Amino acid sequence: MEAGNIVEYIDRQKIICAVVLEVKKQRVRLLAENDREIILSPNRLSHVCNSRLDLSKSKNKLVEALNEIIQRRTALISQIDLKELWDVLRTEQEWIDLSMMTALCFPDKPNCDHESAVIRAFFKNRLYFKFKPDKFFPNSEDEVERISARARESARKNQLIEEGSQWLKSVFHGTKPCLPDDKMEIVEMIQSFYLFEKESKHYAPCKTMFDKAGIDDSEAVLKILIKLGVWDPNENIDLLRMKIPTSFPAEVLESATELIGSPLLISASNRRENLTSLRLMTIDGQSTLDFDDALSIETVGDHYRLGIHIADVGHFIKKGDVFDEEAFLRGSSIYMPDRKIPMLPPCLAEDLCSLRAEKLRPAISVMVNLSRTADIIDYEIFPSLICVSDQLTYYDVNMIADHEKEIGILVGIAENFRRKRLFQGAVHISLPEINIWVDEKGNPAISRINRESPGRMLISEIMIMANWLMAGFLAKHEVPAVFRSQPEPRERLYPENEGTLFQNWMQRKLLNRFALTHQPESHSGLGLDAYVTATSPIRKYFDLATQRQIRAILGLENPYTADEIRRLIQMLDLPMSCVSKIQFNRHRYWLLKYLEGKIGQKEVALVLSRRRNGYQVLLTEYMLECCLPLNGVSLKPEDLVQVTIQNVNARKDIVSVYMG
Repeated sequence: MEAGNIVEYIDRQKIICAVVLEVKKQRVRLLAENDREIILSPNRLSHVCNSRLDLSKSKNKLVEALNEIIQRRTALISQIDLKELWDVLRTEQEWIDLSMMTALCFPDKPNCDHESAVIRAFFKNRLYFKFKPDKFFPNSEDEVERISARARESARKNQLIEEGSQWLKSVFHGTKPCLPDDKMEIVEMIQSFYLFEKESKHYAPCKTMFDKAGIDDSEAVLKILIKLGVWDPNENIDLLRMKIPTSFPAEVLESATELIGSPLLISASNRRENLTSLRLMTIDGQSTLDFDDALSIETVGDHYRLGIHIADVGHFIKKGDVFDEEAFLRGSSIYMPDRKIPMLPPCLAEDLCSLRAEKLRPAISVMVNLSRTADIIDYEIFPSLICVSDQLTYYDVNMIADHEKEIGILVGIAENFRRKRLFQGAVHISLPEINIWVDEKGNPAISRINRESPGRMLISEIMIMANWLMAGFLAKHEVPAVFRSQPEPRERLYPENEGTLFQNWMQRKLLNRFALTHQPESHSGLGLDAYVTATSPIRKYFDLATQRQIRAILGLENPYTADEIRRLIQMLDLPMSCVSKIQFNRHRYWLLKYLEGKIGQKEVALVLSRRRNGYQVLLTEYMLECCLPLNGVSLKPEDLVQVTIQNVNARKDIVSVYMG
């Protein structure tokens, strides 16, 4: 190769023609067809021609000559029939070099221009042959069909993008857009784009579509989906993003109908004690439909006999059946202000497995003997047959706590048990709970729940007691289960339950994460030596699994092995994380939605800490943290200040305030 030779190289999927100006130290300096000088390594050249140009000519003349050569070579491409060549050569299945292929295409004295035309033709069309600048390999019939299918799909997608961009533009600017059937594919693509952004396989075509339509904001995409009626204005994006099932498969619902139609035999036996003579009560929120637990209290001689009766869900839901597999995939029921997604089909969760009043139900009963001073004497756990008499709400219990003897005894037992836990180092955090619900018109409403009211306090403490006793029962029999433990907090801010609102809020931030293991360990936060959760088997798979281990001790089924429990904990980590995130985010969304109607309203805020650009404060009425910008006033933690709500956007998760 010498100065003046005509060469070609490939740049950005295009063949460029150039003339060699200089060859020096394994590098060539070229003048390209686009009037640019470039330096390349010789191995970058796709074709070298012995023909030469006169370098004494001006630069403009050289570029003109190069473009004349390109036109000549491009014109020769029309004489090449790739399909015909493929039909002849496809059975060869071997590489064919450039000189041979050129001779086949141009049998009458081919030259450099003919070689270039061959390279250009095969470079442009990869349907029939694999391409390298100096050799070619015929594709198989299957490969040709696959490449053709991809090309057709690419052409279809390009048309879809072109038509889709025009349609989206009309939807975005229109007032009453419609959603024709032939646009459903586009809608599915933009849903994926909004939910998964760059992780969506539709990201690139959708981005092109939006650019063509003049849409450059993800919120505009959301508005289009809402405008078309595909999504609700308050669509739960987390459910879609995490692909959480909101309904049950047909086979699960069919099996549930069959199970209800022919329920398993429920009767007292030598293994299941008949407790139907006891007066049992459930105590839950007003909207509760799935009742996991019930209580009974008796005065027997000089002591009390407390009964904590847990729905025996394992009696109906067997390991590995369709209900069990579906529940395992979900991990837990999901409770949100605007909807509930149960772990089990509603006809089971709210009927057959639920402790409904006047219905005979199998249970696992924890019967605790306590002294008149509410100290635990002993306990036993056994399978039982029960029938709930009264279904009370927390409100009902609060109203009768002062004059209903049985409720008074239960409150006393709960208070004594809490005192013992606090003495053993429990970290008691007392904060009001903000209850949010959505009314019939779709508007959010809120109320503050006092978690220390008699009804809530007694249920909380007695269920903690039941879980602790069941943990001890499992440990005594050396049966693995889903034990819950927690290390000491990083710091303790107050003794027992004497903390202020500020201290309680900050103490929660200092707690260490709980851990799940297959063997018992201490739970510092509760002040207990071992702990499981087994009182909500209708709602939580961990509770159902632990209940099965208790049933195994009682001879009702075979237990999980330690390895199976470890694997269960590991596999449920992701679904349980999703459940927690969805519940937290949805609660926050509807709280902010409520506050969107309170812009301009003054509120009391508790200063938590100083930040670089302001203060972190707690809106005490809503138990919501936000940032208060610096305004020249010096504040310190625990100060109470008046602020004004400035801006709230639930969808963007924005809440801002300023000094009132």
